[in-house]
Amino acid sequence: MSQIRVDQLTKRFGSNTIVDELDLTIEEGEFVVLLGPSGCGKTTTLRCLAGLESPEGGTISFGDKVMYGGPKHADVPSHKRNIGMVFQSYALWPHMKVRDNIAYPLKVRRQKDALRSGAVEKAAEMVDCGALLDRYPSQLSGGQQQRVAVARGLVSEPDLVLFDEPLSNLDARLRDQVRTQIHQLHQRLGFSAVFVTHDQSEAFALGDRLAIMKGGKLEQFETPQRVFDEPASDYVAAFIGMGNKLELTRHADGWRTSNGDRIDLGTRSPERGGVEKVTARLRAADLRLHRAAEEVPQGSVLLHATVVTTEFGGRHHDVLVDVDGEKLTLQADTREHGSWLPTAPEGTPVVVSLRPSDVRVFGEDGWAIADSQSPLQVGDTAGANAR
Repeated sequence: MSQIRVDQLTKRFGSNTIVDELDLTIEEGEFVVLLGPSGCGKTTTLRCLAGLESPEGGTISFGDKVMYGGPKHADVPSHKRNIGMVFQSYALWPHMKVRDNIAYPLKVRRQKDALRSGAVEKAAEMVDCGALLDRYPSQLSGGQQQRVAVARGLVSEPDLVLFDEPLSNLDARLRDQVRTQIHQLHQRLGFSAVFVTHDQSEAFALGDRLAIMKGGKLEQFETPQRVFDEPASDYVAAFIGMGNKLELTRHADGWRTSNGDRIDLGTRSPERGGVEKVTARLRAADLRLHRAAEEVPQGSVLLHATVVTTEFGGRHHDVLVDVDGEKLTLQADTREHGSWLPTAPEGTPVVVSLRPSDVRVFGEDGWAIADSQSPLQVGDTAGANAR
């Protein structure tokens, strides 16, 4: 099928607007992930696509067929939209064997030819459940039940497959396995899909594009690489893992933190034009820990800090440090720091470094500043002003 279009979609519950004039286009064969925290409108959007909720405004079109809205005020029921759904709770019929659960969409749509041609068996084999067809759901593990649910969602070759946080009830190992299987199936079959999650790792792994939602609206709709490299707003940056935050205020001699430390945003610093406050963000993995300033690589930004707390994370330690009153998190390599860091008392002086290119800068309105790729110098620059 061709494009799936959502135009000006609005959904309210009472006086609360959950989806607010949302525009979304899903290309044929595209895997779109709706990403965001609880209450942002992602699941409600999915349910509107499925026909499980009736919006208050806007249109939903599958190719040239209007599913909701339009001049004729269409509202096509769910069972006539040719969709497949995979739910968080598996939603398998407990009194039916696996074979009958997978076959259910074919029977509802009266696709007798598909039933006779072995579509159920083929769908089960796609998810490695061919040997489970004569078992009941109660005889399956959680991972097996979710794979059966995926097979049921794909068996009728729907125009659109909708995934409502299908991995959240699985343990970490099974979550990774089923996620990989969904990704492989999409690569092989090329179905169009919308996948709802609050987990950024799932979103980056599966999505052709990520639709990051806030308050029922799209905050950013881009490829995973573009979202990772160039988050459109402070909200997006924080949600995708840029948890380290420095609030900066413009002074006569440049930018300073709330504690008065001078920060140089470089030659491409925002022009005055009303920009008097910015937020600098970076990821924990972008910070490096050192015991002395002399260890900091040439050209990196250098921060003097003290240790607050340390947690063992396997190949790294998760470290919280204090930089002149600002708390930053980082990951310290166990092989490099494992001999001293676990027993370092609170207040131990350390040095933190970062690459200027890893920093992103956002204005007071929360949106990225166009020249946020510019170098950022905080305190000293290694090799120039090391103390």
